[in-house]
Amino acid sequence: MNKQGLKLLLLLFLAVLSSLSLGQAYPNKPVTIVVTYAPGGLGDMLARQLADQLTQRTKQSFIVENKPGATGALGSRYVAKSKADGYTLLLGQTGEMVINTLVSKDLGYDPYLDFKAVALIGEVPLTLVAPLSAPYNSLPELIQYAKSQPNKLTYASSGTATPGHLAAASLCQLVGVNMTHAPYKGAGQAMTDILGAHVDMFFASTPSVVQFIEGKKVKALAISSPKRTNVFPQLHTVSEDIGKDFSFTLWGGIFAPTETPDPILQSLNIMINSILADPSFKKQLENEGINIRQNSREEFSQFHRSELSNYKKSTQSINLKSE
Repeated sequence: MNKQGLKLLLLLFLAVLSSLSLGQAYPNKPVTIVVTYAPGGLGDMLARQLADQLTQRTKQSFIVENKPGATGALGSRYVAKSKADGYTLLLGQTGEMVINTLVSKDLGYDPYLDFKAVALIGEVPLTLVAPLSAPYNSLPELIQYAKSQPNKLTYASSGTATPGHLAAASLCQLVGVNMTHAPYKGAGQAMTDILGAHVDMFFASTPSVVQFIEGKKVKALAISSPKRTNVFPQLHTVSEDIGKDFSFTLWGGIFAPTETPDPILQSLNIMINSILADPSFKKQLENEGINIRQNSREEFSQFHRSELSNYKKSTQSINLKSE
């Protein structure tokens, strides 16, 4: 066993001792993981795969409950007001845990005060796709074409103030082109119109477009993360093509109400990290375009706060107002 494995084993042992000191082992009854969007999205997939692994390892049921509404605020409020005992958790994502606080005045919860970060599960880059019939085959060609056709091109998003919207708007601002935003009620509708060539580009979550790219039904122009993805290693990053910093990703992680006891939070972090370290689990997610890495509670908390700074800059740069 390597040093990291020994450290993980020691932390797990200490977490078990800590939970026992509370008078009972954790978990000793079913645990609910709330997803704030409808079934089928990234968060739902991460929650269900994680819940299955936690159930197998703890012999207690981890149940996924979808509570969609108000761009993630409905489910987030529910968990924030739940009993802080480790039995109601949130699968928090970029929208409800970062962007909402920048664009909404009255959320009914504070992502940074009402929750404690437990563990980041996965991070997904966005892939910039275009219709197969588009007259450009790379991001530089798209930019050149957009400059020759001012205000004529459109970019799709799965909704206003979503990561895909902010990524596209920021790209336009950084390279000095004007395009029209076409917000949809979901990524599925946006993808349908890309396939039908009714819009000109779309920053989509990588797992959702792998089949369309491999099936040669859309063109992949660039990736939104700072580094290239293992799924499409030949695909340039936006930063490479425009020569400026550019980073927009989707991510999902586990959060708990802020008063949840630290021993329970630490026990959860250790259990989740042991799953993330499992080669088969890691390979399964990475094959779908999801990047995973083991992380401490402190590392996830720092990442959560760094995302606030990143998205604050982007919302300010495109003058996106709070509502």
